[in-house]
Amino acid sequence: MTPDVSFVAMTTDHLDAVARIEQASSLLPWPRDLFAGELDVPAALRHWLVAVDESGAVVGFGGMMLLDDEAHLMNIAVDPAHRRDGIARRLLHRLVVDIVGLGARHLTLEVRPANDAALTLYRRFEMAPVGVRRDYYGPGEDALILWVHDIDRPEYLAGLAEPTPPARRT
Repeated sequence: MTPDVSFVAMTTDHLDAVARIEQASSLLPWPRDLFAGELDVPAALRHWLVAVDESGAVVGFGGMMLLDDEAHLMNIAVDPAHRRDGIARRLLHRLVVDIVGLGARHLTLEVRPANDAALTLYRRFEMAPVGVRRDYYGPGEDALILWVHDIDRPEYLAGLAEPTPPARRT
């Protein structure tokens, strides 16, 4: 069952939880100070959200940078205890909708070729590999560069919407 989460703008109050999730999620985790620095970037150039559960605990986060009409997914992660609950998909959906509202038309990111869970998520968002960044994650660790264009199309955004659950019979 998908947990009830809400998405709110990341603030300094969330940084300890975000750093904890990042430490548990990444082979090369961002330090807390890097996330704090993201909050100092003007809002017109970046958009960061946290996923908060019913108790107020941060269970995920994600952020994008906006340059002209191109959005770049900087980072996204979900607390290991809440993975496979659909939180990353819902968080990325919300980020895309929000960033389109800020003027984005295209979306890009880098991902490890072996990160099957992330690649599955990004395929759902119609992202496709267009190249490789050699040694992006360190010597011998390349990154796939993924892109999707025209994310501002109504049919693209509609295709990302949550499926309507079937009506319950009474």
